Amino acid sequence: MKVIFYGDSITDAGRNYQIDFDPEHYGHGYVKYAMETLMAEDPEKYVLYNRGISGNRIVDLYARIKSDVWNHEPDVLSILIGINDIWHELSYKNGVELERFEKIYRMLIEDTLKRLPNLKIMLLEPFVLQGTAVDAYGIDSFNQVKEYAKVIKKLAEEYCLTFIPLQEKFDRAAELYGSSYLLYDGVHPDVAGATLIANEWLNAFSKL
Repeated sequence: MKVIFYGDSITDAGRNYQIDFDPEHYGHGYVKYAMETLMAEDPEKYVLYNRGISGNRIVDLYARIKSDVWNHEPDVLSILIGINDIWHELSYKNGVELERFEKIYRMLIEDTLKRLPNLKIMLLEPFVLQGTAVDAYGIDSFNQVKEYAKVIKKLAEEYCLTFIPLQEKFDRAAELYGSSYLLYDGVHPDVAGATLIANEWLNAFSKL
């Protein structure tokens, strides 16, 4: 079973861009923890690719979908995107507004399913907590991500795809342990946050 993890820096997590299947290729985030569990289950059953690139927005995922997804003909595609579509607007006035985000995400799904009609697609909910990166602009600015998450959930329901909710999980964990133990700057996961994502992903993956 060939699985591609697709997204931004949260998926990328410092991966080695050059060597597939080198341990460093998986990065140091949730992809690594999910990979370790799957490899322990059956090392011959899965082929995993990390195709996260730091800084990506939905428009960037769509631009590279052929080379990084279609050409590999995966069985499962896992997508986590959304926070940079907001963050880049706050920082560089180069974000992706909600209406365009939905339009391009929809194009990505439809075009991919036309190419790979048997593909199973998993859509992960973007998330945010209070943290140093978020404080620079205010949590209210980043809370727009919840509207983007609603769009993603709607698309998952419309196309009968797997949706993995994460924001509520992070909110509950932050109440217990503090947000900095989960997302060290409010956006990027530390070990606990990455493990939380991996656990939710593995639970959804087991039901495919």
